Amino acid sequence: MSEYIWLIPCFPAVGFLINGLLGKKLPKAVVSWVGCLSVFFSFVCSAVLFFELLRLAPEARIIEKDVFDWIVSGEFVTRVGFRIDPLSIVMCLVVSGVGFLIHVYSVGYMHDDPGYSRYFTYLNLFVFMMLILVTANNLLLMFVGWEGVGLCSYLLIGFWFEKDSASNAGKKAFIVNRIGDYGFLVGIFLLFVSLGTKGVWTLNFSELERNANLLSESLTALITLLFFIGATGKSAQIPLYVWLPDAMEGPTPVSALIHAATMVTAGVYMIARLNFLYSMAPEIMFIVALVGVLTAMFAASIGFAQYDIKRVLAYSTISQLGYMFVGVGVGAYAAGIFHLMTHAFFKALLFLGAGSVMHALAGELDMRKMGGLKKYLPTTHWTFLVACLAIAGIPGLSGFFSKDEILWKAFLFPHAGVLIYIIGLVTAGMTAFYMFRLLFNTFYGKERLDEEVKHHVHESPKVMTIPLIILAILSIVGGYVGIPHALGGGAHFEKFLEPVFRGVSQKADYHHSLVVEIGLMVLSVIVALIGIYVAYVYFLKKPDLSEKFVKKHEKLYKTVHNKYFVDEIYGFLFVDNLLRVGRFLKNVIDEAIIDGIVNGLGYFMRGLGGILRFLQSGYVQAYAFSMIVGAIVVVGYLLVKVIP
Repeated sequence: MSEYIWLIPCFPAVGFLINGLLGKKLPKAVVSWVGCLSVFFSFVCSAVLFFELLRLAPEARIIEKDVFDWIVSGEFVTRVGFRIDPLSIVMCLVVSGVGFLIHVYSVGYMHDDPGYSRYFTYLNLFVFMMLILVTANNLLLMFVGWEGVGLCSYLLIGFWFEKDSASNAGKKAFIVNRIGDYGFLVGIFLLFVSLGTKGVWTLNFSELERNANLLSESLTALITLLFFIGATGKSAQIPLYVWLPDAMEGPTPVSALIHAATMVTAGVYMIARLNFLYSMAPEIMFIVALVGVLTAMFAASIGFAQYDIKRVLAYSTISQLGYMFVGVGVGAYAAGIFHLMTHAFFKALLFLGAGSVMHALAGELDMRKMGGLKKYLPTTHWTFLVACLAIAGIPGLSGFFSKDEILWKAFLFPHAGVLIYIIGLVTAGMTAFYMFRLLFNTFYGKERLDEEVKHHVHESPKVMTIPLIILAILSIVGGYVGIPHALGGGAHFEKFLEPVFRGVSQKADYHHSLVVEIGLMVLSVIVALIGIYVAYVYFLKKPDLSEKFVKKHEKLYKTVHNKYFVDEIYGFLFVDNLLRVGRFLKNVIDEAIIDGIVNGLGYFMRGLGGILRFLQSGYVQAYAFSMIVGAIVVVGYLLVKVIP
């Protein structure tokens, strides 16, 4: 099967072509089957390859397959080739597995949308590009997938382009990502040239790893910093996180797939893939961890004061991505990828659960107009509760194992690790608070539904609830593959990824007590339970307390509710000034100078032509008169010159 690695991204590409070329002529049922099965077949191929890797010895679990030569120039040869190893196969299983469930869910959610075939076309294209990104065996092909998912994000966020808010959100995502992508691209160029001067002209990951020692420390630091700039754009970290909340303008399944489970994790995957470079630049790793933990806390605080359920989940995504960057930043690459996987389960479940609520309430998003939905939407409620418990880090669920692994490795990190741990721990309590604020306001307490909406509240069809149930099960059991040694497990997930990181991952030989590790776990659980209890008191037991708090701290509330006015600050500092520069270039440089010169030459030639037109009248007598006048002038000139 390893000879057919290319089949993993191939199936969604076929689905994209069929629905893209024939979708408008095909029945919806055929479009659905094509869209869903193409991703399912990718999942099957990924699963087969996963079990094939398990049968191999750990050192043999890196398989590469070149398909054809792509760019050949002198000593430089880049091939379209694919790499399957423990890291890429985990990503393939997440992308195709969660992607398949979201495709099935979309059949019910998008059933009445006039752009049904276009939707599945874009979705298949996205999965194809994401699988190219995670299976590429070289940086250049990874960048193709990187840009491809950015394009698909633009198309899917602005799917309902008739709405200005959707089209503007799509443009915002595209432009902000271009800023990060510029850093990523410059990093690729710098890496390529730096190794080229040493006689190594390659962008293949295996060859880069073998020759990374040729780079100086300062050069490695600059290259990894540029790559991290790309990651902050794609994975929505400070300062380039502002596009993700607006991306909620797209269909809810799109939010679940692109902006929770897959695309936004591309930056985390990229750093994990280039672990051999980042481990050579400890100062940049500290920056990665610090930016990650600050983003986690900052985004979590904004989630306190949002009422749009999808925006709460958007800021939750930004916060959880921050945790993943803490993991890879402190050298615990396996822990970062572990949280990436578990997060895909419970965050996709949260978004799809939000979509189920919207489906029941005719598109309503404001939790202030909800409440008491538990009895109307039992399946949605119980699955949503599981996801909230998982993201809060309650023991026994997947989020507990991955989040605590990151916090523990951060605590062991020698560079300000305790500070990063404390901020991460506080953020865990904040996460539990705002997620249960969302749960209580939506499903519990007093009903605040509009009377007209109340008569039509109903549970979603099975095509939507079955994916919720499967994701809920994964949110429960998904973490058991990585039970740490402290809890009697074998840390199997970390061991499975060892061949990729080859000892550059954070060492586990720090001197520490087992009691300390378990004590920190207990502490994180206590903090999460405190967050849940405070949310229970403020939004369920005594809801008037939250109203009093808002009135008492009105300025603080408005600041947080308006996202600390970051969008307005960016608009004032960058957007408005760039628009002024654009208007100057348009009105002065383009129209006044460039167009002025071109148009001036045109006017001059037209005027000259007008003068010459009198001489080229077409009348014989006019030409005869001109000849006589010319002769008189010539004779007169000669007479003046000859006669003294």
